[in-house]
Amino acid sequence: MKKLLILLIEFYQRFLSFDRGILFVFAPGGACKYNERCSDYTKRQIAEKGSIKGVVLGVKRILSCR
Repeated sequence: MKKLLILLIEFYQRFLSFDRGILFVFAPGGACKYNERCSDYTKRQIAEKGSIKGVVLGVKRILSCR
């Protein structure tokens, strides 16, 4: 499960993200206010703490951006 989630995040980063993907045109210069992008943070949390806890922590971080 970890590997699948990390692959999905990497797909998002490469093709869809505001910082590196096709959505870059809507936020030139990036959209994340954190030094470590939320997707990178979520990948790290999944790898370190497991699928469920990593996703929960990642969602909390994304929601804190608002």
